[in-house]
Amino acid sequence: MFDKYILVDGSLRETADGFAFDAMLGYYRGLGLSMIEDLVVSIDGDPVSRDAISFDEGKGPIALDDMEQAYDRRWPFGNKATIAVKRPEALGAGDHRLSLKEVLRISYLPFPLVAEDSKMLTLAPMAAA
Repeated sequence: MFDKYILVDGSLRETADGFAFDAMLGYYRGLGLSMIEDLVVSIDGDPVSRDAISFDEGKGPIALDDMEQAYDRRWPFGNKATIAVKRPEALGAGDHRLSLKEVLRISYLPFPLVAEDSKMLTLAPMAAA
């Protein structure tokens, strides 16, 4: 339903230990983090290991495995969250194909809701120190 709005244009950026980007929830209501079963990321066709991904809806980064117990945290509809990926090599400036799949547990659905987006995002060169 809201799949084309999941990845936020212009949000791809380098971090000290990898890269990060902003995303929005692909569901029309907010969800508790414990109801997000998985976030699957790939960059330029290469899948990212689940343990290299962290999520931050504004209350600080949390590992995907720890989200299952995060009963006091919520991702409101329409709010951006930061997804960070640790990787040993720099991503490099330029265009990159980023894909995100959100696997969501919805209380009234007997199956997980899967929302996906894939876009070409541009990583700006890092500023000189």
